Amino acid sequence: MTRYPQRLQRLLNERKEKDTFRQLPSKNTLVDFSSNDYLGFSKSQKIFENSLKLLAKGNIQNGATGSRLLSGNHSLYDEVEDMLCDYHKTEAALVFNSGYDANIGFFSSVPQRGDIIFYDEFIHASIRDGIKMSNARAYKFKHNDIQDLRAHIERSLKVNNEGSELYIVTESVFSMDGDSPNLNTLVNICEKYSCHLMVDEAHAVGVFGKNGIGLLQEMGIQDKVFARIITFGKALGCHGAAVLGNMELKDYLVNFARSFIYTTALPPHSLATILSAYNELHIISEVYPTLNVDPKTKSSLGKLRENIDHFNNGLEALSLKQYFIKSNSAIQCCIIPGNTRVKNIAKHLRKKGFDVKPILSPTVPENMERLRFCIHSFNSKKEISDVLEQLATFVS
Repeated sequence: MTRYPQRLQRLLNERKEKDTFRQLPSKNTLVDFSSNDYLGFSKSQKIFENSLKLLAKGNIQNGATGSRLLSGNHSLYDEVEDMLCDYHKTEAALVFNSGYDANIGFFSSVPQRGDIIFYDEFIHASIRDGIKMSNARAYKFKHNDIQDLRAHIERSLKVNNEGSELYIVTESVFSMDGDSPNLNTLVNICEKYSCHLMVDEAHAVGVFGKNGIGLLQEMGIQDKVFARIITFGKALGCHGAAVLGNMELKDYLVNFARSFIYTTALPPHSLATILSAYNELHIISEVYPTLNVDPKTKSSLGKLRENIDHFNNGLEALSLKQYFIKSNSAIQCCIIPGNTRVKNIAKHLRKKGFDVKPILSPTVPENMERLRFCIHSFNSKKEISDVLEQLATFVS
């Protein structure tokens, strides 16, 4: 064995001392309140079977064989991107291998030297990493604080920034809080100050709007957004991501987004699964009339909304609302300051049969540690009531 660097060992030891050391979890049979599989699509037998039918129909190979710019741009890419354009009402769509790849590819290449990025302080780590790789200047504004954002913009405009482009970055549903910004106001700000708005809809697609179209489309403001980032690893239960925008943006990313250019393309099975998952949302059933759509899926979104409402009603009944961040999404967060305390409560819930993950600092700010409850269409109302009753015994 080669010698392990002492500096790296010290960093690991510091994590252990501060009770912030991460470890991979083991598989369990607990009641799921932790995964992003909001509609249960990752375990759908119908989606699995329909994906195989699509592959058999096209006689497509197992592997991608190369990057999309070389040999990996197989026919299913065209089908997926055309479907996304139709479903999400956008001019162009470009599929990336993951949400992380999409965000670092976009933010590292689109904003240029001299441009300015204003981003919400709670924005996802992948966006932060992309911004760090950019040559643009970046300023964070307080979470969902329109006044603070406006102050940052006006302060920047007082400096001579002729030729600079301004970008505002947010999420439609924040992954660690479950809340949403005032998207209409952000659109108005962008129009007033000539800013470009980018919105990550990872936790909104499949959850909000008719057939899970997402929050921006539900509000009818998708055409006022410069770029949307959607992912397929949450409610769609599969893998990959896409950037939605105009054709010029797609052309630009194909030419300059390094996380797109220099990586092997997704295998055909991943794309077939994306098509099958959207088919279960009843978007492309006419394109593939032979596929067998499970009629139970028609109620999946409704069931998820019912369960979210039931969870919030339970918070009210058990006087737990004061501990939770206000949210009408599938992500519900109970603030329990202190890594040790929140981990201990998570362990107690685990012993009672519930898989609820503690979110620790430094992932979230110190004293903002929390239990993150993910609500699903397949959770029963009894499971939701039972986990809240258990929680109440520890935090009340």
